[in-house]
Amino acid sequence: MEARLRVRRFDPESGEGARYQSYALEVPDYATVLEVLLQIREELDDSLALRCSCSSAICGSCAMRINGQARLACKTKVSALAVDGEEIVVEPVGNMPVIKDLVADMDPFWQKVRAVEPWIQPKGPPPEREYLVPHEVMRPLADVMACIMCGSCVSDCTVLETELSLGKPYEQTFLAPAALAKAYRFVGDPRDDADAERLLALSRLEGIWDCTRCNFCLEVCPKTVAPMDQILALRRKAIEQGHEEYLGARHTLEFEKTVRESSWL
Repeated sequence: MEARLRVRRFDPESGEGARYQSYALEVPDYATVLEVLLQIREELDDSLALRCSCSSAICGSCAMRINGQARLACKTKVSALAVDGEEIVVEPVGNMPVIKDLVADMDPFWQKVRAVEPWIQPKGPPPEREYLVPHEVMRPLADVMACIMCGSCVSDCTVLETELSLGKPYEQTFLAPAALAKAYRFVGDPRDDADAERLLALSRLEGIWDCTRCNFCLEVCPKTVAPMDQILALRRKAIEQGHEEYLGARHTLEFEKTVRESSWL
């Protein structure tokens, strides 16, 4: 079959802005977008820059926007997107600076992950023996622990996109789905004793109440981590902890009260 790709190109050393370049080549019917990009680089244009590693939807390195939606290129078949030979548009992930072509700077992504302190914070004396967590306690965290940190949910986060388009500094923008899902992984871990501090910090500006529930992070996640569901779980826990003074929490409680008392919005 013939694969036709329209790839966003950007070379900072050229002094020119971003542009699009089209490629066409014969590939097997089972070819993925990643395989086509690698074939383009090997046979047609060795200047094309992209990032990949495992080619098995495990490492998350090949996340990029394909036809306007964040996907793993190694998991996306050309035949599924170009049934009648349509041109496929390939761009770097969104909401992150572009280094070159399809390679994005992931440092802002990792800054947000580090901001939620993604490690267990126990209190009190060390346990006398190994802390064995019951399976039924950790099972609800299985989905969120499946996150491969590909950045797809951050790429398509509409809140982050809006804030960045308004010129807001990255460090002052919404924490975004991946970091908040990671935060829930530790809030839900019985070995962690910092829930009160975590939920207080996450309830503040740029935290859990900034999510608009657009569902894009649910749609693009390649590992069904369901980041928005984890954000909603954090909201419930924050309210249970008594963090009700924030606008989002007050709105939620008033909404619930109105429906419960009158069945009207």
